[in-house]
Amino acid sequence: MAVKTTLREGENVDELLRRFKRGVNKSGILLEARKREAYLKPGLKRKMKSKMARRKKF
Repeated sequence: MAVKTTLREGENVDELLRRFKRGVNKSGILLEARKREAYLKPGLKRKMKSKMARRKKF
């Protein structure tokens, strides 16, 4: 589940970094890392699950 970004011709580093961040955000890598970081209460886990389902729907 790696995000791969390559520098396009004429693109500066700021634009590349913005695309990389967007790709990481869309792939859910940070959410997965935060999920594994600490224990979630069952109620919060249900909220996160429904939020992810809504996100995947669109």
